[in-house]
Parts: sequence; C-alpha cells; structure tokens
Amino acid sequence: MNWKILSSEYLFKDLWFTVRKDTCQKQDGTIVNPYYVYEFPEWVTAVAITEDGKFIFERQYRHALGETLMEIPGGCVDKEDKDLEAAIARELKEETGYVFSSFEYLGKTSANPSTNCNLMHFFLAKGGRKIADQQLDENEEIEVHLLDLHEVKELLMSNQILQSMHATALFYALARLGHIKI
Repeated sequence: MNWKILSSEYLFKDLWFTVRKDTCQKQDGTIVNPYYVYEFPEWVTAVAITEDGKFIFERQYRHALGETLMEIPGGCVDKEDKDLEAAIARELKEETGYVFSSFEYLGKTSANPSTNCNLMHFFLAKGGRKIADQQLDENEEIEVHLLDLHEVKELLMSNQILQSMHATALFYALARLGHIKI
C-alpha cells in the first residue's frame, strides 16, 4: 500500500518545524497532489520516578492551547545526543535537575502519522536524585511537582493529562510497574 514519492518541495523550514509538499503516486496509479508533511525532530519523554518513589511531573504553559498543563518531562532529540537514552537523560537533567540510575525503553508512538513524520519515544526512568538546578531553555517556564502513585492515577483517570503522548507513556509505564492492567 506504500505510495511512491514523485517530488517534494520544502515550503517552510525552521529549527523545530518544517513543512514539505509531496506529489505521490498510489499503487493504483492515482496521483496525490499536494500531500503536506510536517517534519519535526524525534521526541523523547519519560515517566521519571525518584529514589523514594515519587513521580516527577512538570506544570507549564502551552501556548497553542492557551492552557497550563501537567505533563511528564521530555523534549526533542538533539544532534549532539548519541542515542535516545542520552537525549532523555539530558532533557530530565535540564528540565528537573534530576539524574537517574536506570532507563527502560517502553516504546514509541506518533502524534499524527497522517501528517507528522517523527515519533515520540518513551522511557521509564528510575532512581532519580536531584543534583542540580533546572537549566531551562529561553522560553521554558517549568514547575517541577513530585506526585505519589494515587495522584498520578487520578490525573490520568480524570483526563487531566491532555498531552496524549504523555498519557500513552504513563499507561505503558504504570502497566510495566504492575500498577494497572492493560
């Protein structure tokens, strides 16, 4: 069922977002023109748990929705990151000041596979110790919150985690930890 790309044209390129217009041919010969693709870097996120069993959450304003949300830590994979685990370790330290004794890859998901070409990779990070202050990017304002398991489940079940990829990561992590059954 894969389409053949006949041509591609970049309409917009910036640091975190690129728009491409493709002309494609389907298996039956039908031409699809235009088909827009949004290119983003790969993303990483983690369900991060401290040494004493607290879940690390972040509260921050998300301008596109115009809302302040509770989320789990994460961000973009940078060119300098040697792999996905290095990327999430860096993001966790920058956004929360915590380092972790172990990482387990839980899987990946797509925000919207019909338009986005990247993936969100999620991890379970355990053994978190705070060793530094936050080192936030220029536009980041992040409050770190330490929650217990009951609070995390309540956020999920009351639909207060609006970032769908973060909700997915939380469900996989809680299942892996034996706290819920999927």
